[in-house]
Amino acid sequence: MHALPLTSQPTPLPQRVLLVENSRAYVQAVAQAIEHQLELPVTAASTLAEARQALEEHDDWFMVLTGLVLADGDRDMVVDCFLDRGLPTVVVSGVYDEDLRERMLRRQIIDFVVKSTPGNLDYIVWLVQRLERNRRISALVVDDSPSARTHAAALLEMFGYRVVQAADGPEALRALEGDQTIRLAVVDQEMPGMQGIELTRRLRALRTRDRVAVIGVSGRDDPGLVARFLKNGANDFLRKPYTREEFFCRVSQNVDQLELIGSLQDLATRDFLTGLPNRRHFLEQAERMVPRLQDVRAPVAAAMLDIDHFKHINDSWGHDTGDQALRAVAAAVSSHARRQDQVARFGGEEFCLLVPGLEGEELARYFEDLRQRIEDLRVPVRGSELQMTVSIGVRSAEPGDDLHRLLTEADRRLYLAKAAGRNRVIVSD
Repeated sequence: MHALPLTSQPTPLPQRVLLVENSRAYVQAVAQAIEHQLELPVTAASTLAEARQALEEHDDWFMVLTGLVLADGDRDMVVDCFLDRGLPTVVVSGVYDEDLRERMLRRQIIDFVVKSTPGNLDYIVWLVQRLERNRRISALVVDDSPSARTHAAALLEMFGYRVVQAADGPEALRALEGDQTIRLAVVDQEMPGMQGIELTRRLRALRTRDRVAVIGVSGRDDPGLVARFLKNGANDFLRKPYTREEFFCRVSQNVDQLELIGSLQDLATRDFLTGLPNRRHFLEQAERMVPRLQDVRAPVAAAMLDIDHFKHINDSWGHDTGDQALRAVAAAVSSHARRQDQVARFGGEEFCLLVPGLEGEELARYFEDLRQRIEDLRVPVRGSELQMTVSIGVRSAEPGDDLHRLLTEADRRLYLAKAAGRNRVIVSD
């Protein structure tokens, strides 16, 4: 398993978007795009009074998208209404006015967006999605200057990131080792003891490019500095002083790239239907795990699990119901598995588990409990309920067993379980 068991439910993050705009057509287009593409609830207001009333009625506001032309408030009054409440605010304007843009960006707004810009709607959806996702990401700011560190941290917090600050390289490395949610590091070059390039090189020994994006920062006018940062593992570089817009664009671009890489890795390693690791990924992980456990003579078992009469489910209920059955069994297997177990959908209606640390009665009980959990499932289908059973074959590793033998013997016991009447577990002695 890849996720830690949860001991308590985290507090849900605010999700509601307030859209303040006097153009009904624009409100409809933006609200529809956000609700359909991002599944975030949108509340629309055409006046400042309506906006204030909406703010009083709910307390789960995530952000505000606001125009500046309202019947009951001037530009500053509109922006003050939301900034005074600490709400992330994006200003949407009908006209491009450089003086107005600079004036607004001197305030603590997230962005200034022009309606008439080509791709405006796509940009707004991306911006809302980016800000919503940022709240689950930690960013590390490393700078020996308290003022520079505080400035970068404040910008990142404005964009929704959880921020960890460090005054030097050793403190930054300790923070990185202790916090797996850190996906971004902003690293200054000029620091005593360990400069930014050296810190970046050491950081890369802890986290690869697909895990953490590193942005180097410096105020020095050194043409070779950018190349040295990049060659030592940085993803990008910013020269001080930078504007808020440049900072936000560079940070967002790098985090977008991390998420894209993560999506591609999921496509390569996960089964699309069930979300479980696929056969290829399972075999790669298991090929490393089994020899390691065998070397220290730790118990390990492999199991093959197959849904009974799955063809009958497809023929009688349809393939959509068959897909629901597969997802339900996958969820049961995933929930039952411990953190150290490896699970996968092997193909069709067949699943595989690699379970270390259990043997004898304990091992038999583990799989009997899993069999019972699946038998107890009730999958709602068109006003009725689908019930399923599974057969499971289990092989405990013996000295000299490799992964191929483990899986072959587990598969043989699965066949015996089917032949003995299905809905049962057969475990090797």
